[in-house]
Amino acid sequence: MWGNAFLLSVLYLVVGIVVESIRRRYRSPFFERLSMALDSLPARALELTHGLEPLREAYFNGRVTDIGVRVIFGIVTVAVIFLLALVVGVLMAGLRWAVLRAATGRGGPPRA
Repeated sequence: MWGNAFLLSVLYLVVGIVVESIRRRYRSPFFERLSMALDSLPARALELTHGLEPLREAYFNGRVTDIGVRVIFGIVTVAVIFLLALVVGVLMAGLRWAVLRAATGRGGPPRA
């Protein structure tokens, strides 16, 4: 579970770095939209936790640079991916426990 979450996080960050590098160099509308799509996950997570508005204010006041926003978005993305992996892992462990319990006959339907 942790290995998959780590691999997915690394892949997301590498794709983000590549897209951002291409976007800054070529200014293509496609890469602008792709960058916005990649930023939507951390931006939404920050918005749900009421962290986006202070970040936006700090950015517009010059207290946080472009790189700082990217680092914060990267950290939030990794945290969201690990949280999702943890939730899915717990749900799957619970489902596995229920299936094994039913298969052994303890608390399951009567056996024929």
